[in-house]
Amino acid sequence: MIEKIPTQTGTRDQLVSDLKTVIHDAESWLRNGGQLTGEELKAAKVKFEQTLASAKTSLIHAEETVVERTKVAAKATDEYVKDNPWKSVGLGAAIGVVIGMLIARK
Repeated sequence: MIEKIPTQTGTRDQLVSDLKTVIHDAESWLRNGGQLTGEELKAAKVKFEQTLASAKTSLIHAEETVVERTKVAAKATDEYVKDNPWKSVGLGAAIGVVIGMLIARK
């Protein structure tokens, strides 16, 4: 039987939060960029770069998680097909017939 893969909702929530922060910081920087003095502009730039780096790190981590989960799912599918070749052929044929009927209907 295929084992359930644990999800990491905290990672997804952190990524969404980081991206929202990046967008908010970019919008405020664009709105107020002309009014900032030298030191304020540098501080805003540093904050924006830190937020962007954090979002980038979260995105890379999320990508690695998706790739790993995809590999596990592909391996489980491969094992199932090897263990049940005739069921797999039957399922593939049934799906093909259904798709063929849907295409022919249009």
